[in-house]
Amino acid sequence: MLLLSYIQKKGFLKELSDKKQLKTDILSGLTVALALVPEAIAFSFVAGVNPMVWLHAAFIVWLLTSIFGGRPGMISGATGALAVVMTSLVVAYGVEYLFATLVLMWVFQMLFWIFGFGKFVRLIPHPVMLGFVNGLAIIIFLAQIEQFKVGESWLWWVELAVMWALILLTMAIIHFLPKLTKALPSGLVAIVFVTLLVMYVPGLEDVRTVSSYLAENGYKDLVGSFPVFSIPDIDKSFMEMLYIILPYSLILAIIGLTESLMTLTLIDEMTETRGNNNRESIGQWIANTVCGFFGAMGWCAMIGQSMINMSNGWRWRASGISASIFLILLIVFAAGFISLIPLAALVGLMFIVVIGTFAWPTFKLLPKIPRSDAFVIVAVTAITVVSGDLALAVVAWVIISALTFAWKKAERIDAIKTVDDKGVTHYELDWPLFFWSVTKFKEIFDIKSDTKEVIIDFADSRVMDHSAIEAINSLTEKYLKAGKKLHLKHLSPDCRRMIKNAEKVVDINVIEDPKYFVSRVDIK
Repeated sequence: MLLLSYIQKKGFLKELSDKKQLKTDILSGLTVALALVPEAIAFSFVAGVNPMVWLHAAFIVWLLTSIFGGRPGMISGATGALAVVMTSLVVAYGVEYLFATLVLMWVFQMLFWIFGFGKFVRLIPHPVMLGFVNGLAIIIFLAQIEQFKVGESWLWWVELAVMWALILLTMAIIHFLPKLTKALPSGLVAIVFVTLLVMYVPGLEDVRTVSSYLAENGYKDLVGSFPVFSIPDIDKSFMEMLYIILPYSLILAIIGLTESLMTLTLIDEMTETRGNNNRESIGQWIANTVCGFFGAMGWCAMIGQSMINMSNGWRWRASGISASIFLILLIVFAAGFISLIPLAALVGLMFIVVIGTFAWPTFKLLPKIPRSDAFVIVAVTAITVVSGDLALAVVAWVIISALTFAWKKAERIDAIKTVDDKGVTHYELDWPLFFWSVTKFKEIFDIKSDTKEVIIDFADSRVMDHSAIEAINSLTEKYLKAGKKLHLKHLSPDCRRMIKNAEKVVDINVIEDPKYFVSRVDIK
């Protein structure tokens, strides 16, 4: 009864009733399953594990996230950012420690879900999303360049010419077929057509395929199998194991959730629908735990496969479920056929993804938007490409945004200068005084021309940090050397406590002193 209630709540029965859309989702799932294979193999090489470990993970993750996740149609797998982190763990301690790490990840992902961490992704501004999208598009493009090499050597020019011809043919089919008919996903048609072309046209026997790619990288050909339940085999004590895997678990949990929720947000914007961030955290929690007990890699959302799925017309969760079913059938019963797929067909498909993923209007936007936003777009793009780590790019965005905010606020500090009928000079500050606004603050005062008594009014300002205190002390000393006296007016109790070390030289006037706090900024 609980399962039936959950199925009804998710709308699965409604999806099954829409037969036309169900057909589109199923065929889209098949296309995604086929397109995943070379990327799966490439990322497994990066992480130093058998390709079948990754393929098993894809099956488990697709199935569980399609059922329990927060974004219908979003495709997940082990991305480059995760693979880089996994590599150091596998090289140092072995693949079993990776599986134990995935099991422990559920603790952090459960906490993310409990505390609603997903909602904070909505705070990421549009310039960061543009940088994220453009960076990922460039990463996907650069990853395809390796397919033009054998080891460290480029393909012979004849082989390059043939490969480029097949790539362009694949791209042409994907681009033009939808203009003729949308009955079949163009990506699937392109992969099947080019594969048959290579199989049966004389002279194309030596075209590189998935099988030859595996052989070039020292792996045996794919041998199909179902994932098998197993408890990670650790050769250390529990506490020693925990000491090793705890940092990796936290890092992988943060990277995985960040990439997944940003991809979810991107798809929300592109489809004008809304996913559920916290439900996606639950999906990650369940899928990674199961992967750890079935000898599979960790995962997060994959922008490339998600874009393929979206471009093929997916709408419901059936696309992800069908992708997982097709993939396990391919793994178990058709591993030999997967091996025959030409790399050129898959590279062409990924090039189409790159074109569709990159935000081309960025070039028109850069000269028209504020320089700080333009800098954020370029910086996030560059960091994503160089590091391959979205989490690092997001951290960089936080730092850049904080510095940009501080710079803008520092430029806003100003004062109204007046001289009353008693010959007292008044400076009425209108913005907080903190480390970044200190320089502008010092430029406001004209010590030589000011009268013998000067009052700085902080009614619309605040003393925010130690740098502000030092600036006030320095200014006080300059007025004293000039034979003039400086008063501070309308300082809150918190501000007065912060400058208590300066009370011997600063005359504090507390008349009409408002009751506000240092951490609060009121703007007139």
